[in-house]
Parts: sequence; C-alpha cells; structure tokens
Amino acid sequence: MLTAITRAVSSCLANCELSFIERKPIDLEKARAQHHAYERALEKLGAKVISLPEEPDLPDSMFVEDPALVLDEIAIICTLGTETRRREAPSLAAELQRHRKLAYIKLPGTLEGGDVLRIGRKIFVGLTARTNAEGIRQLAVIVEHFGYDVTAVPVTGCLHLKSAVTYLGKNVLLGNRAWFNWKRFAGFDWVDVDPSEPHAGNVLLIGETLLFPASFPKTRARIEARGFHVESLDISELQKAESALTCSSLLFDSSC
Repeated sequence: MLTAITRAVSSCLANCELSFIERKPIDLEKARAQHHAYERALEKLGAKVISLPEEPDLPDSMFVEDPALVLDEIAIICTLGTETRRREAPSLAAELQRHRKLAYIKLPGTLEGGDVLRIGRKIFVGLTARTNAEGIRQLAVIVEHFGYDVTAVPVTGCLHLKSAVTYLGKNVLLGNRAWFNWKRFAGFDWVDVDPSEPHAGNVLLIGETLLFPASFPKTRARIEARGFHVESLDISELQKAESALTCSSLLFDSSC
C-alpha cells in the first residue's frame, strides 16, 4: 500500500531557513490549511497518510523529505547540511523504523532528501550547499548492495536538485536546465519550465497523476501538451518557506 509520511506545520514556520528567495510574512493558518489540502490530495490519490505531530521549535520540520530517503529495501537517515535542522531526524527515524531497516549518513558527510531524485534503479543526487561529495559517497556505498546506480549532479541556481528537476514519467523530465548540470541525465526527454516561471521544476508524481503548484500555469500547459494528467494545488503560502510539493511527504510502498 502506498504510504505517505507528513508532519504538521510548525508554529514557528516564519523562522524557516531561506536561501534563494526573499523572506515574506507567512500566514500560519493559511499555511496549515494548504498543508491539510496537500494531505487530502495524497489520500485522494490512494495514499495512507501518517501525519506526525508538529515540532513547535523546529521551523522547517514539515519538510520531511530532507531528513530521510526511503527505498524499497531500506530507509536512509540523513545528516542535514543545515546544522540547525538536524534535530528533525530522530522522530522521523523512529517512525520509519516501523517500516524499514535504517542506515545513516554520518558526518563529515551531509545529504538532504531534496537533493535526491530516484528514477527506477537510478539515483541522481544534487551536489549543493546542503549535500556534499562525502554524503553522496556514503549513499552510493549503502545502495550499491541493492543494485542502484548513483550519479552526482552539480547544482548552482537553487536550494536542492529537485527544486530544479523532477520526473514526469514516460522517460520525461521537467526542469529548469539553467540551474544544474542537465547533461548528467543522459537518455531522458525534457519539458522545460516556462522562462517566466523559473521555480516550476518540482512536480509530485503519484501513479498516473502529477500534483503541480497552481502558481505556475504556463508550465502546467507545457506539461499537459505532452499528454500528462495534471492536478493543481495551491501552496502559495508554503512557497514563502521555499516549499515544493515533493518536500512535504515521504512516499513509499508499505508492503515492501
């Protein structure tokens, strides 16, 4: 069964880490309403949602994708590149150990799940300010036993690799190719984001449906023109915290 782990929005979300966007006031209740709508969308698409309680002292803790990577065979608990966020991992690990054996990325290695794009047995990992070469090396050692191939991808224009590129299905990637070394993705076709929507490279694929931010209609039209089914979701308030659709859930098959 498809399972989605989420976490309630922290009361101190307004103090979140920001790297590539300007800080703006965040309406906490609106952010929480949008996060609830996100969880309902996951349920509508067939996921069993496990919603963890908020971490009131950890502003970025709703972004559960960053502290962990869940594969069919194992869950990998990450050492985050931002030291102030590392306290997010223990409670998430406690939940994940109910579903998977655990492995750990250890200092001096750092790795954040937002930098990890898995497509079948291929794992592309962004080399960013949050994920370093040692973290990628440790990940490769862990997953090679399960037949995964790891490719490092230098990223320059955004926070995480998946801020710039995600998988649409049918061997097609959505991306802002100005922000990362797209030539590392050999053999894939592309839908490029509309130039007026540079942050539109993140989409969440569940089954045959693509969840996509409502704030990027021009890029949505490009995706639909390629024959994909898209459902829009308003995450405008969450985007003020540098949020994307993939970063607020951990999706995996609980039968594995």
